[in-house]
Formats: sequence, structure tokens, C-alpha cells
Amino acid sequence: MHYKPYSQEWHRYRYLKEAIDKYLDDGIDPTFIMDDIKDILHVRSEAAYAEFQRINQLEHYLSDE
Repeated sequence: MHYKPYSQEWHRYRYLKEAIDKYLDDGIDPTFIMDDIKDILHVRSEAAYAEFQRINQLEHYLSDE
């Protein structure tokens, strides 16, 4: 991928590449890399679900008035 330099896409790609490069440079086993990615996504998903539940509860309270 080649993005316009200094665009949002370029920065995202650069950050991801740097993180992956660090794992590889440190000789981390690929299964640990995948476990970390899955854990990060799981934590993000759980946080999003908790926020959804709070908003859903608020909507429920508002509809009862």
C-alpha cells in the first residue's frame, strides 16, 4: 500500500508496520503476535458492548417517560 505521505492512512499504516516490525525484530513467536491481536480486539469489543448496553439502558429509561 502506498498512501499519500502524512495522510491519516499513511500514519495508520506506519504505526501498524512499526508495531509488527517490533514484534518480529524481538523474535516473538507468531502465535503470541496473533494472541495479542485477538486480545486487543476482544478488549475493544467488550468496551464497545458495555457502552452499547449503557446507551441502550438510557434509551429504555427515556422511552418510559
